[in-house]
Amino acid sequence: MSWGTELWDQFDNLEKHTQWGIDILEKYIKFVKERTEIELSYAKQLRNLSKKYQPKKNSKEEEEYKYTACKAFLSTLNEMNDYAGQHEVISENMTSQITVDLMRYVQELKQERKSNFHDGRKAQQHIETCWKQLESSKRRFERDCKEADRAQQYFEKMDADINVTKADVEKARQQAQIRQQMAEDSKADYSLILQRFNQEQWEYYHTHIPNIFQKIQEMEERRIVRIGESMKTYAEVDRQVIPIIGKCLDGIVKAAESIDQKNDSQLVVEAYKSGFEPPGDIEFEDYTQPMKRTVSDNSLSSSKEGKPELRFGGKSRGKLWPFIKKNKLMSLLTSPHQPPPPPPASASPSAVPNGPQSPKQPKEPLSHRFNEFMTSKPKIHCFRSLKRGGVTPEDFSNFPPEQRRKKLQQKVDDLNREIQKETDQRDAITKMKDVYLKNPQMGDPASLDQKLTEVTQNIEKLRLEAQKFEAWLAEVEGRLPARSEQARRQSGLYDGQTHQTVTNCAQDRESPDGSYTEEQSQESEHKVLAPDFDDEFDDEEPLPAIGTCKALYTFEGQNEGTISVVEGETLSVIEEDKGDGWTRIRRNEDEEGYVPTSYVEVYLDKNAKGAKTYI
Repeated sequence: MSWGTELWDQFDNLEKHTQWGIDILEKYIKFVKERTEIELSYAKQLRNLSKKYQPKKNSKEEEEYKYTACKAFLSTLNEMNDYAGQHEVISENMTSQITVDLMRYVQELKQERKSNFHDGRKAQQHIETCWKQLESSKRRFERDCKEADRAQQYFEKMDADINVTKADVEKARQQAQIRQQMAEDSKADYSLILQRFNQEQWEYYHTHIPNIFQKIQEMEERRIVRIGESMKTYAEVDRQVIPIIGKCLDGIVKAAESIDQKNDSQLVVEAYKSGFEPPGDIEFEDYTQPMKRTVSDNSLSSSKEGKPELRFGGKSRGKLWPFIKKNKLMSLLTSPHQPPPPPPASASPSAVPNGPQSPKQPKEPLSHRFNEFMTSKPKIHCFRSLKRGGVTPEDFSNFPPEQRRKKLQQKVDDLNREIQKETDQRDAITKMKDVYLKNPQMGDPASLDQKLTEVTQNIEKLRLEAQKFEAWLAEVEGRLPARSEQARRQSGLYDGQTHQTVTNCAQDRESPDGSYTEEQSQESEHKVLAPDFDDEFDDEEPLPAIGTCKALYTFEGQNEGTISVVEGETLSVIEEDKGDGWTRIRRNEDEEGYVPTSYVEVYLDKNAKGAKTYI
């Protein structure tokens, strides 16, 4: 089957068909190009997704990746990054092996098609020219025959007429002969041109056109084969990365299987272990005995003989917080732990019948809060340096012993690394100085003296700093095993000091935002208390009022530690706002609590510390 013999008369249709084939090839190239763009976009989105969830350096989030589950998630992110890389490989291979190659082939195909059809048109023009010559010679032969016939008839007519002279007859005879000769010459020329045209026509339909159409057929078949090969390459490019993608997925599975819940649980223990012992049983205290009695060594409200004990200045009362009267204890244990509500938006507070409600939280029994207060992470030390929003002490003394030891150990390791870094730098400078001394043309040795001095001073500073932290670390490590149960239970009050009287230490109290502050009043002074104290537990002396306040809005204190007020009510202020949005007030000697600062207008006494008016 050949286009040259079967389609000898379909030159125009073949031209249209081959152009359609090139359009199909260009359409496929466009399809592959858009696929590569999709692969690149997908890879970019996967990389951005992986980068988005990567832990930020030098952040708390980075510390969380010590857990196996977080490590597995990090491995998944890394595998997804590699997964994205394989899609980039797909895009690159399709571009280089298909798109670029086919675009070059299309240009060659267009040039070849143009050449073949140019040859076809040239052959058509030649045969058309031969046909025109044949038609011209044919018409000339026909014309000469007709003129010869007319000349012969005119001669015969003149020859039959008796009135015509002999000279006219001879002239007519000669003209007829000339016309007859012209007709013979036209006949010979027409015959020759016809023979040549038939030869050209045979060659055109049996040689030239079949050859040209055969080339066009071969060109079209190569195009079809090429697009088929490109489709195979398209599939192979995908198939080549499947094993690598499978390895990425296997890596994710392996990371998931590496998760160890027991190890994570142990890491939680190491991260939050305080080093304290749980409080022991409280022994029964028999109040039927004489006034002077020995309190149990394990009692939270007393200490062993010779140990420092809390005593509020000026009086012989040795009560600790478990024996504070109920409303004061409730205020300490149940103060609100959330930001205060905003004041009503309306101009008139009466527009809101009950005023804004503070966020409701489920109340816990006093026994639960009491137990939580005893067994929670100790708020240790006298908090002299721990103001509201204060900075962590340099020796990490606000941390529990075990956590403090870890922080100190980490600090020592960091300082040792810095010392090693500075030492390496000093050694390098020293070697460079020796080189300059041996080869003065390379540099001035004196130019390195200042830098060498700075590095040496830095090393000395870092060593002193390291020694300081090593001393604290040795103190903590030496104290942890030797701490008795009583010392552990009292660590939240005495800062682990058992050899010195604690004086001028602020009274620990939990503020509305859950932090601890210190009171500067005279009642917060701690003194040593003898083991024996009065049997009578008189009431705790209330905090002195530092001013008054007027309620601007009605507030229903439904949270623990808050108190309800009515618009226009005047109350006593016993503690001003410490920056957390709450003010502590008292209605009478037995009823006190916190209200939002924005709900009251406060008037502090002029003699009070920081006296000013809040609206």
